[in-house]
Formats: sequence, structure tokens, C-alpha cells
Amino acid sequence: MGLGLHDGGLGVARFLVEQGADVTVTDLRTEEVLAPTLEKLQGLPIKYVLGEHRESDFKDAELVIRNPAVPRESRFLKIAREAGASLEMEMTLFFKLCPSDFLLGITGTRGKTSTTLLTGSLLQEWRPDTVIAGNLRVSALATLSRITPDTPVVLELSSWQLEGLGEQKLSLRFAAVTNMSPDHLNRYRDMADYADAKRNIYRWQQPGDIVVLNADDALVSTFAEDAPARVAWTSLERQDLAGAYLADDRFIWDFEGQTESYPATLLKTPGRHSQANALTAIALAKAAGCPQAAIEAGLSKFQGVADRLELVRELDGVRFYNDTTATSPAGTVVALEAFERDAGKIVLLAGGADKNLDFAPLALAVATSARAGQLRQIIYLEGTATPRLRAAIEATGTPVATGGSYTNFREAVLAAQSAARPGDIVLLSPGAASFGMFLHEFDRGTQFRHLVSELTAQTTRTA
Repeated sequence: MGLGLHDGGLGVARFLVEQGADVTVTDLRTEEVLAPTLEKLQGLPIKYVLGEHRESDFKDAELVIRNPAVPRESRFLKIAREAGASLEMEMTLFFKLCPSDFLLGITGTRGKTSTTLLTGSLLQEWRPDTVIAGNLRVSALATLSRITPDTPVVLELSSWQLEGLGEQKLSLRFAAVTNMSPDHLNRYRDMADYADAKRNIYRWQQPGDIVVLNADDALVSTFAEDAPARVAWTSLERQDLAGAYLADDRFIWDFEGQTESYPATLLKTPGRHSQANALTAIALAKAAGCPQAAIEAGLSKFQGVADRLELVRELDGVRFYNDTTATSPAGTVVALEAFERDAGKIVLLAGGADKNLDFAPLALAVATSARAGQLRQIIYLEGTATPRLRAAIEATGTPVATGGSYTNFREAVLAAQSAARPGDIVLLSPGAASFGMFLHEFDRGTQFRHLVSELTAQTTRTA
């Protein structure tokens, strides 16, 4: 139920066909919209019901796998449940079929993917058979054939995936929460409801398990109050807690009698948020038993993640960064903070589809950057959230130079190039969802990389 445009639904469909199941794929989106995914399933014996859901399909099903984006309250799920069908999500099915219990999971509002991949990189220096999966545009089910009873498995877990795990009381030996800020409030009733979904990552852990929590995050720090597992803290600010922290430009691991330190300069990705992610990855890896040499090697080799403050190109002295996964205002605030000490000025591409989030913190960050002379210009990408973003910035009373509002992405990128000067940064960090102009945020990032690669030098530009 819900094929989607990422590879999760694709992987589930393939896996079920391989197991000999009689598979029906139903999605409210049309064949035209789903064409990129459907093309990859050509030739497989699958029945499609697209552009609608039919009650009869849910009454007749023995097993319904719902896409994480499908709300739990869907009436079609109720029909299937009342008809006696088993209800699963890809991740709950993976947990039940996975032969290994050496599971590490990461969630949070921001930093999930970077932390997951960095944790996996650290562990792979120790255990090359480590599997990295989860909310990473690839089906976890496709990795089952590579997993043995003692294989380390590192999983990125979204709030939606955690809903399913919580409903079935499924858990992990090692869990981590990077941070929490408002997101997906078009799906959840309020911030408390969103946070409750995230709590499922540790809710069913055992006393001998470990949960890694960010002490610098006011909400995440409260999770320790009801965590059944041992707590390992991370902090950029404090050095008095058991876990991983930053001190004198070194990452320190100090937990249950074990102490190690690693030069923070080993980490090549910029920004304080990257250091926070590294602390979480180190804490998870150490909790799992990873040796110091492997952690140092993994830190030094990690190059960052596509679509997350990704340096796409430098042209005419201008650096083009792709931060398309900043789909909330808080994500763009972090991106602006990452360049606070950079000598270049920022041309910001922002705006998009609304998720019912508060733009006041981002507006304040934009105004602060403008007053400091760091923000050269903001260029708006049209969408349902963009008028709210613009109004929030205007409400600060700080003059912020704008380069127009665009429904054509190519024209927006060209406008950003024209506004930038040598040494500047063109930063795609929208602070909003992508639907409308793009299929999803990764399509937005792919288009940005393509458009930037096609740009030609401007010989008349001056500083």
C-alpha cells in the first residue's frame, strides 16, 4: 500500500515477488507520476491499482505492507484489519526476518542520515560485513541475504517507521536520537505527538541495552526519564556526563570506566552539527565494541553525504552547496550556522511546500545573517510555504535583499549564479518540502547538481 517514489516500496514489491507472493500494488498516485518506479518493476508479475485504493483489495488481502507515508488512521487499513489481514511495514517485516540482533538504530529530526552513514563507516573499519540500511532510499529487505546472526546492522529510522516498530514492541540493542525540532506537523497533531513517535526507538529496549541521547537538546535530554536502557550522553557543551563529548578540539569517549580520545580534526565535514553527529556515531560504535583504531580510520575517511551540505562545484570562485534535505526551517538554520565563519557571502535558495512549521526561527537566522553582512541575497522557490517564509522574514524588520521568486528552478539557479561574487556561496537549503516543483527532495537535489554542472563561467563578474 503506497509504492512511492523512493526505493523502499520498490524493494518491498521485489522482495515479496521473490518469495512467491501474489502481489498487488496500490497507490493513490497515477501511473504517470509513478513512472520512474514502475519502470524498475517491469516484467515482474505484479497487479497494479493506481490512482485509487479499492476496498475489495484490502478485504481480500492476507498481508498488507503499508508505506511509511500512509497514515495509521487510513480507513483502508481498518478494512484490512477487520478482514483479518496482517498489517506490516517494511521495517517491521525486516526486524522479524533479520537473523541478527546486533542492531543499531538512529533517529532524530536532523542528522539521521549523516550519523547513520558515519556510524556504519566506523563499524566497517572493524567489521567489513556491517550492513547499513533503513530510511536511505533502499529497501532493508534487500540486505537480508548478506546478514548472518552476528552481522552488525546500522539502521536510519524515521518517525513513521518507528510508529510501526512501536506498535509491535520491536527494539534494538543500540539506539540514538540526534536532536528534535518541529517537523512533519502536517502529519502529527503537535510536537508532543511527533516526539512520542521518536521515543519508540528506545521504548522497548532492555536494561542491558544502550541509548545515546543528545544532552544539548532540551527535548531529547528528557528522554532519559523513561528510557529503560543505559544512557550514553553526547554533548558539544558539557564534559561532566558519561558518554561522548568535545573538549580541546578532541572527541572524548568516557563511559563506564572506558576512556578514549580522537582528534576532532580527523573529521572533514564542516560545521558544529557535523561534530555533534560524529559524537553520536562514536558513542554508538564504542557501545557496540568498535576499537579506537577503527574509529580514527573511519572518521578520517568519511566524506559526508550527498544532498546534505554537499559541495557540488566551484565556478568563478563561487561554491555551490546542495542541502536539499533541509526540508524544515531548523535544517536551514543549521546550514546558515555552518558557514558563520566563512569569509564568503551566501546567496540562499529557499522556499517550497508547507509542512505547517514555524518559520520564525529561520527568519531570525536570515535576518541575523543579513545584519552581519553574511547573507548577500535570498532567492525564493515558489510553493505553499514560501509566502509564510517571506512574511516571517519581513516581520523581523531587517532589510533582506531578494532576487525574486521563481517557479522555474533553472531560472532560480541562474539568478543565484548572477548574484554571487568570487568567494561567495550559493546555498540550496530550502527549509521546506519539495512537492509541487519536484517529485521529492532528492529530485530537487539531483536537478540542482545537474543545473550547476551545466553553468558556464561569467567573465564579467567582480568582487
